[in-house]
This record gives sequence, C-alpha cells and structure tokens, in this order.
Amino acid sequence: MRRLLDIIFVTAFFVAVLAVMSMDVDTSEQEKVEIENKNSYVLIEAQTRAVLDGKGESVRKNGGYMTKLMTILLVAEDIESKKYSLTDECTASQSVTGTQGAVVWLEAGDKMTVEELLKSVIIGNANDASVVLAEKSAGTVEKFVENMNSRAYELGLDGTHFCSSDGFRQDGEFTTAYDVAVVCAEISKYDFLRKYFKTRRDFVKSGQTELVNENPLAGSFESHIGFKACHSEDSGYCCAEGGVSENGTVYISVVLGEEDSDKSVGTAKRLVKSGFSDYRVTQAVYPDEILRPLEVRYGVSHAVELKLKGSTALVVPKSVKELTTVTVLPEYVFAPVKKGRQLGVTAFYSGDVLVCETPVVAVEEVKRLSYGYVLKYLLLNMFK
Repeated sequence: MRRLLDIIFVTAFFVAVLAVMSMDVDTSEQEKVEIENKNSYVLIEAQTRAVLDGKGESVRKNGGYMTKLMTILLVAEDIESKKYSLTDECTASQSVTGTQGAVVWLEAGDKMTVEELLKSVIIGNANDASVVLAEKSAGTVEKFVENMNSRAYELGLDGTHFCSSDGFRQDGEFTTAYDVAVVCAEISKYDFLRKYFKTRRDFVKSGQTELVNENPLAGSFESHIGFKACHSEDSGYCCAEGGVSENGTVYISVVLGEEDSDKSVGTAKRLVKSGFSDYRVTQAVYPDEILRPLEVRYGVSHAVELKLKGSTALVVPKSVKELTTVTVLPEYVFAPVKKGRQLGVTAFYSGDVLVCETPVVAVEEVKRLSYGYVLKYLLLNMFK
C-alpha cells in the first residue's frame, strides 16, 4: 500500500512540474510577442543628437526597409568624396535577378545612372536599385554590408546590425529608433539629397517606370527635408522624418513598429513640430573650471588641457532663459591620460532643474614618466 502511495505521489509531482513548465513556456512566448509588437519613437536635434522625446528609443527592433537609409548615407559619402558621381552609369549584374519586394524591374545588363538609382531607392524603395548601388560602392553586396556595419560602429550605433543593403525580410537585422535617427542626422548634411526626398512622384528608365513615395509628408509638410516611410509584415509601419525650423535647426523623429501608416506618419510629424515649438539651440558657455589645465602627476607633462565632449551647442526648452553650470573635477589625475578620456562632468541648470550633463575630457594624451624618459631629460639638460 505504501509503495502504491509513493508511486501516486511521484506521478502527481511530475505532472505538476510539467504543468508549471508548460505555463512558463506560454508566458514567455506571450511576453516575447508583446515586446516585439511594441512601437517605439524618438525625437532628436540633428547637430547635438540630444534626445528630446522618446519611448523605447534604444529597444532593438526589426527596422525593415529603414536599412536603406544607411545605404543612402554610404552612397552620399562616396559622391561627396568624388569616388563616383551622380552621372556615372552603372550596369546591373546577375545579382538583381529574382530580387523580391519593391523593384524597378532591373535585369542583368540594364544600365542606369547613380542619380536614377538613388531616386529609385529614395522615392520608390527599390530593392534591386539598392543592390546595384551597393556593388557600385564596394564591388559586392557582401562587402558593402560590411561597410554598413563598420559605419554603424563608427557612429556608435550599438543597437544596429545589417545583413543586407535593402532590409527585405532579413531575420538577423535589427536597429533602434535612436540609431535610425543618428543615420538620418548624417544624411541631413547632404543638401543634394533633399530634392529626391521631397519628390512625391517621378519616373526612371526613360519614363517607363513610375516611382511613388510612400511618405505623404514629402508633398504635404512644408518643413520636410527627408527621410523615409515604409512598412512590412515584420517591421510594422515605420517613419523617419526630418524637418528644418525657420532658424535652420533640424529636428528628426523616428517611429518604428506602428500598427498603421496614419499613426506612424502622424506621430513623426507631431514630434518634429514639437521640436520647433518647444526647443531652441544655444551655445554652452565654458565654465571657468575647464579653462584651466588639470594637474597630472607622474606624467611627461605637468597638466592637461580640458574641453567639453562633442558639440558646445545645447538644446534647451524655450522656457529656459538662463543656464548656470556646475563642474565636477578631481584636484589632479595620475598619468597616463588618454586623449578624450573623461575626467569630469559639467551640469547645466535652469534654476534648480538639471537641463543636461556634458562630459569633460582631455584634449591631448599625457604619457606616464619612465626611467628612459627621465634619463633622456636629465642628459639633455646637462649639456644645454
């Protein structure tokens, strides 16, 4: 009888464990879907890249066709460096064969200029055109994707990874709203692109292929300077929008993973307009503390010059009229000191309210004293 009870107990225990494990799996799957389906957005100012508004702006998501913004940036940088020009003619390779998604129906051997290809990507979201541009830039799509990821690293885009030049159904690709905004900030430096971003409808291939911009703001928002609206089953509805204020300040909004076009585009426009109405750019006044060098002990130099990291421009609410600063620095530091090393911080206040903080960094490198350096120094001074 006791043995029978033991068997019943053990059996009931395993059934309970399996039930709990089953419940855990279901819950985790529900949470996973919920995280993936949440929308995210961000508003930044282009010069400082300061985040002015956002929700989940650093959450990694499938950005879909937003990938093409990095493709556009690399091509713009190539043109600016005179690697090739807008009028250069490109010949489509076999790589375009069977391209899916949005296309301009390129076949191997077809010829188009760089400008036509750029228009096809910017206005028509054409995947095959992005392939031809990738090969023009780097020789192969694979090498171009490497360049895309290298550029992302240079820009500090920790939440982004590229697997293609077009973003078409790439499971391994991800990005964040903030990272997309930074790419757009770089694109905004190239004025020659703006006419393409502002175009609602155009034609390529001798007028045989029509291009229609999915971004309705391209023809309706007066302050519009670029960038992209797109959607796919994996990414949802996305919009990256740039607008320039009357005084020339560029604000950029990015919305990822919305449920419909009206919400993604509407949110993007509202965010940019809030930048115009609520914020202004001002120049930071250097605090007295960082106008003086900081003492360095056991270094080849006795002190190191200091500066505020990055731009000295600050984005502040328009309600802020005057800023005060508080700088925190050590009395001294020990060598070695690397160039760009953070040595302190400067906080900017409006009354008692903290507006922003900026790192204070070393202007140059200071190496640590060595026996060889000291001996060389003594010998040189002995024979002076």
